[in-house]
Amino acid sequence: MIIALIGVLVVSLVIVIKSADIFVDSIVELGGALGISQIILGVTASAVGTSLPEFGSAVIASLTGATDLGVGTVIGSNIWNIAGILGISATVAGVIGTSKVGLTRDWLMTLITGFILLFFMIFGDISWPAAVVMIIAYCIYLWLLIKAQKKHSAEDHLEDKTQENQIKEDNLDDKLEEKSYGSGKVNKKTYAYIVLGLAGLIVGCRLLVYSADELGTLFGISDMIMGLFILAVGTSIPELVVTLSSAIKGLHDLSLGTVLGSNTFNILIGIGVPALLMNVPVDRTSLTFDAPVMIFITILLMALIKMGKGKLNRLGGIILLIMYIAYAAIRIFVMA
Repeated sequence: MIIALIGVLVVSLVIVIKSADIFVDSIVELGGALGISQIILGVTASAVGTSLPEFGSAVIASLTGATDLGVGTVIGSNIWNIAGILGISATVAGVIGTSKVGLTRDWLMTLITGFILLFFMIFGDISWPAAVVMIIAYCIYLWLLIKAQKKHSAEDHLEDKTQENQIKEDNLDDKLEEKSYGSGKVNKKTYAYIVLGLAGLIVGCRLLVYSADELGTLFGISDMIMGLFILAVGTSIPELVVTLSSAIKGLHDLSLGTVLGSNTFNILIGIGVPALLMNVPVDRTSLTFDAPVMIFITILLMALIKMGKGKLNRLGGIILLIMYIAYAAIRIFVMA
């Protein structure tokens, strides 16, 4: 029984991660064919795409009544993203550079998001008014990203032939873009892959939540602990792959951007959307320990980058990893 559940857990993780990948790629292709700005697709695809496993797990957990799994997965994932993933990436790569403007914006939004969550947790269950605030906050953040992207990537709207024949006048440029970029022709396979990816996410997340819940019951582990560690680390595999490979290749902005963008999405959408569907209960330990640790780790990240003169170096990565191990030990063996 235990072996079977562990097998289901592993298989469901693979299904969820692969389905998220297929879904995001297909949405990007569909958006391009329909003329949706590449700017909007570009600033959301990486962070949102890698966060779909956490989001799907949170929604399914809420709908099936295992809300502690959903909240635990989101908070645990955010702590792991910074302390674990950035810690590992900086330790392996040696250093992760930063862009001052992008770092300040994305880090500040991640920190504000943490305080928003903590604020609503103080009042007990997270209900629909809090959900509305969270979703609006994410829309504002998305608007800021789009505005910043437009400022630095004015030529990204046009592709292939249109790039060779760019016309500077705004009215002609808009007409040319409308004809070339938004062709309206979508491959039927794209629709099939969107449905397949979405179905895979639903089924995979359902199996993931079920197996985690059952394993927790068999081993006497609470849903919150399962969410904070097992599901949080498991569903964050896409972030780990993207961040680590980006750091090794020197794509530092993508490394930090993926993690910070994912953390913001995890809370504002990963908890905000389920809270629209039903009240999300707040565990007292999450209020007094987990959420404060998440905020502390976020502040520590900036402090380490400042100490590294604008870079997260290997020493900073090791410190983050030590902090995660200490957090996990205290949470599992002392406060469980």
